[in-house]
Amino acid sequence: MNLNIFSRENKMLDKIKKNAEEAKQTFRYKLNNGLLTLRGLNMSFSIFSRENKMLDKIKKSAEEAKQTVGYKLNNGLLTLADEEEACTRAKWAYWFAHNVKGANIEKCQEAACKEPKWAYLFARNVKGANIEKCQEAACKNPGWAYKFALNVKGANIAKCQEAAYKDPYWAYRFARDIKGANIEKCQEAACKDPEWAYYFAKNVKGANIEKCQEAACKEPIWAYWFARAVKGANIEKCRQACEGTEYACNFAM
Repeated sequence: MNLNIFSRENKMLDKIKKNAEEAKQTFRYKLNNGLLTLRGLNMSFSIFSRENKMLDKIKKSAEEAKQTVGYKLNNGLLTLADEEEACTRAKWAYWFAHNVKGANIEKCQEAACKEPKWAYLFARNVKGANIEKCQEAACKNPGWAYKFALNVKGANIAKCQEAAYKDPYWAYRFARDIKGANIEKCQEAACKDPEWAYYFAKNVKGANIEKCQEAACKEPIWAYWFARAVKGANIEKCRQACEGTEYACNFAM
């Protein structure tokens, strides 16, 4: 045992000596002990020079960033002089018109309307917005068409609804939430997906339960939920739709 301990201590001592020798070759050790050579000095100046160049580059990038519209927007520094650049992106154009007094509303609106989301927000939040033009842009997306009809005063409900029809989910939401929605047309669109046919029957006043059930029963899971949660459901038809699936046993309970 004593020999083993002695061997381990020797190995540890050798490792310490090796680390000490390696440390003596470092720039910091030589600098602290007056052992630097001309080659070492040249190397240190080279490293210092590279670090300085990198620091200068970082500082330059930071200064350039401060001149961008994005930086000014996030820090409340936009002025009328930034309008041209702001109008190169829909998001910036919206925020410019929203935040900067004296902004050219028509010009900013034209830029904002390149994307449905910002067209919707422009109409909702910017005084002097052309509702009709913003709506035309917002209605290129069913979701923003729905939100436009829900939140923008003066929205053309029929046109927004026409856009919402393109997606069963938004057709369902439109019928559920928008006053003046055409329930029959929304139902027709919602029933292209069994899930939203079920929710339509469950949550929309005036829904045609029979038609919604026909669509919901194309998938057993929604046939089961239809029978369970929709008042007026034809239980037998729902049961038949679930035959041979894991949901069939629920009808026997």
